[in-house]
Amino acid sequence: MSKTFRGVFTVMITPVDEDGKVNLPALTAFTDWQIREGIHGLIPLGSTGEFLSLSEQDWEAVARTVIETAAGRVPVLIGTGAEDTREAVRLSRKAQALGADGVMIIPPFYSTPTDDEIVNHYRTIAASITIPIMVYNNPATSNVDLKPELLARIAEIEGCDYVKESTLEVTRIRDIVRLAGDKMTPFGGILGFESFVMGAEGWVAVASNVAPSVMARIFTLAADEKKYDEARALYLEWLPIIQAVGGQAYVAGSKALLNHMGFSAGSPLPPRLSLPAQQDAEMKALVARYGLRFQ
Repeated sequence: MSKTFRGVFTVMITPVDEDGKVNLPALTAFTDWQIREGIHGLIPLGSTGEFLSLSEQDWEAVARTVIETAAGRVPVLIGTGAEDTREAVRLSRKAQALGADGVMIIPPFYSTPTDDEIVNHYRTIAASITIPIMVYNNPATSNVDLKPELLARIAEIEGCDYVKESTLEVTRIRDIVRLAGDKMTPFGGILGFESFVMGAEGWVAVASNVAPSVMARIFTLAADEKKYDEARALYLEWLPIIQAVGGQAYVAGSKALLNHMGFSAGSPLPPRLSLPAQQDAEMKALVARYGLRFQ
């Protein structure tokens, strides 16, 4: 398996205007800024992109805008998760037709499928497209936990070449590397620096929405230059930002920070609400503390 995807990939917010409509000019500017800041890859229409709150028309417009704006400068993976395997196939085919470099797919949510059903889900999607799949393990949102033993089975499927591992168990990365070998490349989800130390080849990050160059630098220091002490120091320095967009506030927090940075991210889409006044003030203080700017 060739490791086409490597480094820090931003799981992108979806900017909206005052009326709650997708703001494509802002998305174009945001995509270009991310690339100029040195991000290694982009993933629109993931959880942070509020994909479940978008219409079909908006979903396609977001995918098309990011792909066309990136114009091959960095890889673009499109989130094509769906509860119905047939819908995931349809979205994945559409992403490929639009020019995506790959797709990121969370397992079917709510229905709590068995291991065999999950394997069949990914096998069916992989057989329908020719671009790579990044499997997405996020038990908190999908009610499905893709443990390393199951991921080793999925890794046998041609095209299921990557996994975003989004638990707080760093041993997951260790065991994916151990059990799947070179058939599946792990990316950290919630954990960045810790995952690099355990062998992850990348990080699908929320914090890189607001600090792409810094998050990319943490990866380079740890994974490429093996300067673990420097990487750890930079990671700990920026940990308040990483934590600010963790947990329940990952969408609202990211948009609040970006709004205070001078970028028109807008508000979260329903049913989410904007941050309470006190928490928003804390986000504004973080922007001032770290000197964050959208330029």
